[in-house]
Amino acid sequence: MHDSTTRQLARRLLSSGLTLAEVHRQTGVPHSTLGYWRKYPDKAASRRSLCPRCHGRELDSRCYSYLLGLYLGDGHIATTHREGVYRLEIACADAWPGLIDEAAEAVAKVMPDHKVGRRKITGCTNVGVYSKHLPCLFPQHGPGRKHDRKIELAGWQQKIVEECSEEFVRGLIHSDGCRIINRVRRQTKAGDRWHEYPRYDFSNASLDIQGLFTDALDRLGIAWTQMNKRNLSVAKREAVARLDEFVGQKY
Repeated sequence: MHDSTTRQLARRLLSSGLTLAEVHRQTGVPHSTLGYWRKYPDKAASRRSLCPRCHGRELDSRCYSYLLGLYLGDGHIATTHREGVYRLEIACADAWPGLIDEAAEAVAKVMPDHKVGRRKITGCTNVGVYSKHLPCLFPQHGPGRKHDRKIELAGWQQKIVEECSEEFVRGLIHSDGCRIINRVRRQTKAGDRWHEYPRYDFSNASLDIQGLFTDALDRLGIAWTQMNKRNLSVAKREAVARLDEFVGQKY
């Protein structure tokens, strides 16, 4: 979460003997992170450490925004038999092997110190990783189904999503959306005629997640329509063309 310039400045200030409070005032780095860096100075120079939230490791914002979209759609975090250890799983349909690979790549870039696994179930592959810090990265984790509880982004997540809206929308569509060819029948004197056009559909039972999706579309200037309580559509030609630039068909 902290760039190399900030880390280098914090290291110099810490080594000069300044208090944590003073280094925090000059850099904005949390006291807990500074304390960790003072105890383990090599971690301040490393891009790879346990947790971007707890230990200040840089986070690949684009990959995280995409992974957050996948998680909100088809992901969940479960406890394990090991105390304090969680497992993130992203459910990916076997019909789209390219998406399975892309999900695994995103998890690997967001969690570079952890082994990414693939667990096969009927018609589906769960892409997963174990870590004690998954609730730090995905504070939306909680008991029950997502559509039965409040889902909102933390301030740091909102900043990333606003900066990487295309990746966020792509992740949501790759999990809970699709690109289809819609066919409309029109009756004429000469008989029935069919009109075909491409359309993106998004379906999620959580009104909060729907709101995150449409907020991102609004930021990107992409028109959308609420079809019913659960489903949204992007059907205008220019809007579909805009999504085609960074989403496209599942593969």
